Amino acid sequence: MSTLQITSLIGLIIYFIVLLIAVMRENKNSCILDYFFAGRLLPFWTLSITFIASWWGAASAIETANLAYDDGLGAFWYYGVPVLISTFLMILGSRSIRKVQYLTQGKMMEARYSKTVSTILSIMILIFMTFTAASQMVGIGNFFGTYLGMNYELAVIIGTSIVLIYSIFGGFRGVVLTDIIQFVLLVISAIAVFIVAFVNSGGFSEISNAAAILGKDDYMSISAGASKYLTYVITFGCAWMIQANVWQRISATKSDNDAYKMTVLSFFAYIPLYLIVVFTGMAGIVLFKDIPEGGVVTAIVMNYMHPILGALVFVGISAAIMSTMDSLINTGAMTLAIDLNTKENDEKKKLKFSRISTLIVTIVALLISLKIRSILEISWIASDVITTGVFVPLVAGFIWRRGNSKGALASMIFGLVYCFYNLIRSFDINLPAFWEVRSTTQAVLGIGISLIIYITVSLKTKPEYEKADHFIKMASLFRKA
Repeated sequence: MSTLQITSLIGLIIYFIVLLIAVMRENKNSCILDYFFAGRLLPFWTLSITFIASWWGAASAIETANLAYDDGLGAFWYYGVPVLISTFLMILGSRSIRKVQYLTQGKMMEARYSKTVSTILSIMILIFMTFTAASQMVGIGNFFGTYLGMNYELAVIIGTSIVLIYSIFGGFRGVVLTDIIQFVLLVISAIAVFIVAFVNSGGFSEISNAAAILGKDDYMSISAGASKYLTYVITFGCAWMIQANVWQRISATKSDNDAYKMTVLSFFAYIPLYLIVVFTGMAGIVLFKDIPEGGVVTAIVMNYMHPILGALVFVGISAAIMSTMDSLINTGAMTLAIDLNTKENDEKKKLKFSRISTLIVTIVALLISLKIRSILEISWIASDVITTGVFVPLVAGFIWRRGNSKGALASMIFGLVYCFYNLIRSFDINLPAFWEVRSTTQAVLGIGISLIIYITVSLKTKPEYEKADHFIKMASLFRKA
């Protein structure tokens, strides 16, 4: 192993020990409310940090930079724009989400519609969380594998094991605590890589010249990626707006005002963070003739940074991936333990099952990551399920009193069938369809038909005004907290 690899491995071991000590010292979980919501006692700024850290993962640290190497500033539309749109919409709805007395999306939909709707929604959320956690495992496998010179399978298992150990003992409080540590590391790392990349590339002028030589005329235009990444803006934007791990953080705030402040702070933090990653990837066009194996960020660290600084960055990027993974695993376990395990009432047994749920979600996600090694492919599968199956009934439930459980159920069943149909087509199986797989048409069509079915079935069946009025009044922005 090289000096950089040895130093990085030592740094990773120290990092793991620090996380484990921090989690064990703060292990105060005595009930479900503690394990998944930290007793709703955390200040908004800590929840904002864990919100940012939970969306700053493998796609942010590695994939966006690689896309920026090819597409320039327009790559900001791949991840940055959907995150900003989602966060802005959550700013508008954060107070309503916090005002509702129910902690999870499953419990909200049970109160708004029916137990059946809640169960199907919870299953889709569990699928989304598990698959998205798997995408972060792919990221850690690729990153560890390239950086430390180990095979993919071993890299995935090591990275996932670190997250599992501190998550299973610490619960949500542990996730938040470790996310704060990870956030500091990832910001230092992102800035360090950005500075090194720009100093060695010669800055924007040299990047622009290199792009011109390669015939990349729109390389310095941020609007150039709008059309190329529109599909992801729609699909990821809708999926992330209703992402259960973020709603979990909103529900964990002390008050509806704290929920609002948490989302506002996160929105303004995302802008520079995602731009830094894009600029780093763009600098790679000067530094490397072709996109390096393992990605631009990894290559910059290995080729242009001192081993000690490189080890710090290695730990920082690892932290970025792990902070997203732990959030997704925790929320997946919450869905399984609270929304799908409704028969158990004993708090001690529920807390025990919560830890078992954490293990179950982790193992399933690990198996997925070992079979599918594409971050983009796994992320798309997960987002497609939640966008076409959950988005319409969940959002409409807050604003349209005529919407009922039959309309919600029909909309969700269509979403599941539509996603499964498109998933089969993605394996090059010849099935009839006039839209391309993973296209803007597919995304818009799925959401549009889901909305039409929800409205039509609701209007054709008996209204449920009593439940609707109670829920909407509870979520009203004009109701006092």
